[in-house]
Amino acid sequence: MAGGIHYDSFSFQPLAYIRTAARYRYEEPRQSVFSPTPARLEFVSEARFRDALADLEGFERIWIIAVFHLNVNPDRTANWNPKVRPPVTPEDRKYGVFSTRSPHRPNPIALSCTEIDHIEGTVIHLKSCDLLDGTPVLDIKPYIPEADSFPESAAGWRDQLREDVWTIDYAPAFLAQAEFLREFGAPDMLAFCRIQLSINPLDRTRKRLEPLENGMYAIGCRTWRIHFKVEPEKKRLAVYGIVSHYLPEELLPGTEDKYGDKDIHRAFLAGPGRKYGV
Repeated sequence: MAGGIHYDSFSFQPLAYIRTAARYRYEEPRQSVFSPTPARLEFVSEARFRDALADLEGFERIWIIAVFHLNVNPDRTANWNPKVRPPVTPEDRKYGVFSTRSPHRPNPIALSCTEIDHIEGTVIHLKSCDLLDGTPVLDIKPYIPEADSFPESAAGWRDQLREDVWTIDYAPAFLAQAEFLREFGAPDMLAFCRIQLSINPLDRTRKRLEPLENGMYAIGCRTWRIHFKVEPEKKRLAVYGIVSHYLPEELLPGTEDKYGDKDIHRAFLAGPGRKYGV
């Protein structure tokens, strides 16, 4: 290597972790501005970090440099490909990873611009966040509008993009079911629908879809199924309800609980899990 010093590797230690209700990859929005989920950025200790946070209160947004910890193999190497297929593209093909914000990168480094709600001690409360619970944080930097914002900049292939955004209507039965499950610690079904159904809702290459009777569809969310109906000509869909994907015999006492969620299913079926009306 001509000139300079060549480093084989660097070692970093997390200085904080993200705490949020979003725990699974499919709950993660494409950017924090699309996220309805608040979060906390909690530093690992108060020593020195309390002073390091001094004067940040006056900034509205911060850049978070973090680690895509779920995309690291057991041997601590990154799981990535040179070309990827982003969730929304102007044409059905793969793009070079460096022209995307794919979480599968040579070094699994995340960069997120998030809005501060308030700071309490060594905890930064965020209004929204596109990072998952437990994400290790390596650094934060203040967002500086005159240095960080260039709205007229060319955006490559994204300038061709016309997102096929659908309007989603939620039935009262679904909203009641989703709130019940959220309080029991199940995945946030409302956030799941916003992320999975607002764009290309019938894309079977990326979603666990199953056609049902009467024009209905089911989309899989772990051990749950969400039922919805589409109006393609209006780019509109209605979400009607949530059903358990377990068979009755699979919920009998003493049966294997591979995912550790059968008690939630039992409580759901005893409460708001009864059949919804269409």
